[in-house]
Amino acid sequence: MQAWQVHENGEPSEVMRLEEVERPVPGEGQVLLKVRAANINFPDALLCRGQYQVRPPLPFTPGVEICGETEDGRRVIANPALPYGGFAEYAVADARALLPAPDALDDAETAALHIGYQTGWFGLHQRARLQEGETLLVHAAAGGVGSAAVQLGKAAGATVIGVVGGPEKAKVAQELGCDVVIDRRSENVIAAVKEATGGRGADVIYDPVGGEAYTQSAKTVAFEGRIVVVGFASGTIPSPALNHALVKNYSIMGLHWGLYAQKNPGLIPHCHERLTELAASGAIKPLVSDRVDLADAPAAVQRVADGVTTGRVVVVPGLRARTEGAAA
Repeated sequence: MQAWQVHENGEPSEVMRLEEVERPVPGEGQVLLKVRAANINFPDALLCRGQYQVRPPLPFTPGVEICGETEDGRRVIANPALPYGGFAEYAVADARALLPAPDALDDAETAALHIGYQTGWFGLHQRARLQEGETLLVHAAAGGVGSAAVQLGKAAGATVIGVVGGPEKAKVAQELGCDVVIDRRSENVIAAVKEATGGRGADVIYDPVGGEAYTQSAKTVAFEGRIVVVGFASGTIPSPALNHALVKNYSIMGLHWGLYAQKNPGLIPHCHERLTELAASGAIKPLVSDRVDLADAPAAVQRVADGVTTGRVVVVPGLRARTEGAAA
């Protein structure tokens, strides 16, 4: 089978090599899956760079989120067991952790549902307890993680403010349903949030960016508001001023979604049931901005790493052959 292998750490476009390898052999409690689609996540770039908290032995195949097919033909959602990741024709995963693919979503949309939307659901509902009628501010609202939070916030009945970088991403955020869109490149984020909320600020702030975005969050969070720290896509980990949190009466909440698999695994299928219901009703639908063939995976991972994409970019093995066949 074909698989992208990383033999040394570095930028994805430089270190990923397409190789012919043997199909992985499932270990105890694992299952072999045919990869129908593999969503690209920022951690895939970190894996290539050797900067992720999990460091599989070299060589490894990145790709931490897939829609796969079991040997008996079932469509499932899985997080492949590294080093046999999803940027390949086959991967392996923990059999107990498989989740059924929602009928309402195609393969690429299904591949983009799990990590981003579970993270959003846990962040907004399990951690921040977002309530109907509250104001939710989402940083990087047009990105893969942010777009999921926007849709989940709207589904919960919140007023959603989306912060983006540039007019193209502003348009995407508007199409996602943001009530207010702020372009951080041309607007003063702090002033714009205060104007949009009548000076009150946002009840819940969803931050996958860190750096300057966190500074803006601390200045725009409402009384008894909640800042949910999801990640640091900016590359800068902020140092919160706890005296400021004390004076303004707000909470700073961390969210490590993967920890629930160890500490409270029953919540993950519960969340998936809620997400499946929302997908069936049309309330959520992963924004897949680009579908690429397996051969084009490194460039696509690099684009996600560079922060120039909107929504999700999904690798679909065999896409080019199917497209060329349809055009013939």
